[in-house]
Amino acid sequence: MRALIKLVFLLILAGFLLGSYFKLYESDIIGERIIGISVLASAFILMPLFLAHRWKGKRLQDYTLTKENIDRINKLSDKSKEDNRKDKSSE
Repeated sequence: MRALIKLVFLLILAGFLLGSYFKLYESDIIGERIIGISVLASAFILMPLFLAHRWKGKRLQDYTLTKENIDRINKLSDKSKEDNRKDKSSE
């Protein structure tokens, strides 16, 4: 998967460079089309591949705010406040 992402990235980068070359030295329309296709490929091909690769094996519930996660955060916050009070009272 990693090699595929690198290959797609290099192809998109080559598309940007080729489009810039065509826009500067050849036809503006062809250069803009190549750059546009490269932008679409990066948004609809490269980004989903990258996100799928990075999120593989991870649970979405760990990164979303659910009632259980909010309660757990509040409990940790309360414990931290108590620890800070104990530290201040011992000084």
